[in-house]
Amino acid sequence: MFKALDDETRRLILDELAVRNGQTLFEICSTLTMRHGIGSTRQAISQHLAVLEDAGLVTSERRGRTKLHHFDPTPLEAIARRWPNTRKADP
Repeated sequence: MFKALDDETRRLILDELAVRNGQTLFEICSTLTMRHGIGSTRQAISQHLAVLEDAGLVTSERRGRTKLHHFDPTPLEAIARRWPNTRKADP
């Protein structure tokens, strides 16, 4: 999962899916281009999505010929539970 989060484009994809779940590859590519100036190919974004799916951060579902992508925060929540904020307040 940390490898998946190490890439800025993948983090932006997660940010956009957190704002609006259920986006197609075309919608994700369009948003990345318009909002973030990322001109990656559809194939490159598809590969980023595959890495995110392998890490459990994105799930996808098919509706006919359309593939919708969804953000799954469960792996991140597991990290937050494992290492809670143990920093003590400054005196």
